[in-house]
Amino acid sequence: MAIRQVHLQAYIVTPKELSDALTKNVPTKISTAPRVIPLCAAWFLPNDPEGRTGQQVFKQKRIPSARFFDLDAVKDHESPYPHMLPTARVFAKAMQNMGIHKDDEIVIYDSQELGIFSAPRVAWTLKLFGHPGVHILNNFRLWVEQGFPTESGEVEAVEGAQNEYPTPTLETSKVVDFDEMKGIAKDYMKEGAEGVQVLDARSQGRWAGSDPEPRPGLTSGHMPGSINVPVPELLNPETGALLPGDELRKLFISKGVDPEKPIISSCGTGVSAAVIDAALGEADFGKPEARRLYDGSWTEWAQRTSEADGLIRKES
Repeated sequence: MAIRQVHLQAYIVTPKELSDALTKNVPTKISTAPRVIPLCAAWFLPNDPEGRTGQQVFKQKRIPSARFFDLDAVKDHESPYPHMLPTARVFAKAMQNMGIHKDDEIVIYDSQELGIFSAPRVAWTLKLFGHPGVHILNNFRLWVEQGFPTESGEVEAVEGAQNEYPTPTLETSKVVDFDEMKGIAKDYMKEGAEGVQVLDARSQGRWAGSDPEPRPGLTSGHMPGSINVPVPELLNPETGALLPGDELRKLFISKGVDPEKPIISSCGTGVSAAVIDAALGEADFGKPEARRLYDGSWTEWAQRTSEADGLIRKES
């Protein structure tokens, strides 16, 4: 049987590109060829004013044949921090339960309400675990507005979940841990320091320390030397889509980010930091091998450091 061709090239894809790929790669029960699978990664902050959950909005409206990736389930359950990367076994089991094969092309999308928010985190996770075909839809809101099909209701059982997904190896070179971040913070502004740049995706108020964190008891503020790049600034305010590469590049330059120096993305729990990482890629800004993400992000940082030791800064 001839293997069907997958027609997705870019990391960030448009609704039309996804629609064309799904049309040209209609799955059949007997075919073993690679498929194009939409994967919903909708996730909301714990203080969401409407009390929404990703599972709820997935059932209310989704791309036909889509699967759901639960960020609150596919994680390191032994960690005290909310969304640390899962073990390879947990990841493989989750992919198997979703009926995803290693050679499937995965297009990850967010909720209609948030535009681009948590999908980049799931895409980043899949890439770190070596899944070869990973893309981000830009975005589901436009998919709906442009009249592409949706469905709702309970989700049918996934076919193919019995096919084992091979246990992968995590690419640790893209992940920054607490000890390294602490060393970077202590080296900030010291003569001869490497000049690592930390970009923080949280809101300006949370970064400055004037607004509370969404998790009770967690102080707000920022790491020494970090640069605030709130996620909304990376998106089209009307559509919630990621801005074009040239606009993103201008934005990073306006923030004083140097493409010649290493960049670490951070946020509240490591979710929206991946939006910065995706935006850097779309802008072709900085060296790919020098762009990394701090997995524990602010939740870990605020619990393991303090203002007294100078590692939490607030703006007056």
